[in-house]
Amino acid sequence: MRVKGGSVTRQRRKKIIKQASGYFGSKHILFKTAKEQVLRSLRYSYINRKQLKNDYRKLWIKRINAACRLNNISYSVFMHGLKLLDVQVNRKMLSELAIHDPKAFTSLVNDAKAKLAK
Repeated sequence: MRVKGGSVTRQRRKKIIKQASGYFGSKHILFKTAKEQVLRSLRYSYINRKQLKNDYRKLWIKRINAACRLNNISYSVFMHGLKLLDVQVNRKMLSELAIHDPKAFTSLVNDAKAKLAK
C-alpha cells in the first residue's frame, strides 16, 4: 500500500507559500521557487541582524568624529586621550553626548587634550 502525503504535506507547503507572500514572480506561487527564496531570505535576515550592529557603530564613530573636529581634535587622538583618562564611556553614549549635550562633550575633549599634553 502506498502512503499519501495528504494534509501534512499540504500544511508544510502552505506554510512556505505564506512566508513567501509578497515576493515577485513565481516566487510567491510555486512551491519549489518559494522554498528557495524563503531560505535565502531567512539567511539574509540573519546576516543583516549581525551587520546592523556594525552599521550603528560606524554611525556613532562618524558622529563623534564630527563633534571632535568642531573641537579641533581628531577622533583617534580623542579616543586615545579618553583611554589615558580611564573614562569608561562607550561610543553610543559619546555620540548621544555629542548631539544632545555639546558642552559636556567639549569638557570631555578638553580633559582628553589636557591629559595628552602631559
